[in-house]
Amino acid sequence: MNRSTFVRSCGLVLVALLTLGCNLGSTGPELVDADLRILFIGNSLTYVNDLPGLVETIAEAAGQSVETAMVARPNYSLEDHWNAGVAREIRRLRPDVVVMQQGPSSLPENQEYLKVWTEIVSEVITEEGARPALMMVWPELARVHAYDAVRDSYLNAAIAVDGDFIPSGEAFRAILAVPGMAPYSPDRFHPSHLGSVVAAAMVVRAYFPNALEGLGATITPSDSENPQVNLTASEASVIWSIVERVATEWGY
Repeated sequence: MNRSTFVRSCGLVLVALLTLGCNLGSTGPELVDADLRILFIGNSLTYVNDLPGLVETIAEAAGQSVETAMVARPNYSLEDHWNAGVAREIRRLRPDVVVMQQGPSSLPENQEYLKVWTEIVSEVITEEGARPALMMVWPELARVHAYDAVRDSYLNAAIAVDGDFIPSGEAFRAILAVPGMAPYSPDRFHPSHLGSVVAAAMVVRAYFPNALEGLGATITPSDSENPQVNLTASEASVIWSIVERVATEWGY
């Protein structure tokens, strides 16, 4: 499978991504053998800047092979994906891990909504021998007070299905607190390139100990269709250090 060919077919221009999203069809790409095969299910917080592709790029630099596929459409919740037939894609692709996300889901009713639909989708995931994972996202910049609620929402959903909690949002919050670092894009909700690198690095670190050791500021993947990591030296030093610290705090 060539995940990046699939993403290119959906459009790599940010405007097109925000408008159209990306989705797999019944004849979509395959997941080939790798150290880890991940299916991402989510929305624009995943497909903007091609977060799955960044996971592949960072993992490759760490000496690990990761293959990814993505089912992501704008403003989609897990219920929307379920109704659109995501169960078929899980069964067809048979990934090792399925990483799920929807919106921040910080309000009490939205926390319950995320938990219920995580449980429903995870039934298929576990039937296929895969592991469910929840990638914590982040609130809008105007609602930074909601970070704890977003964390609790995703953590409780992961606990409910005995799945993995990936604290990308906690690393995002820690980066935001560093002067001069800008994980948000100008719309104050979607991630910048730097923000997507932070989220992707946390996914890699959650599954591969010591993966961030020795990484530089610019990472060029062997597959030219996968995104590069382009940071300044100071940004890279801060990001790899913070992601490592957050991962350690969460037991990775």
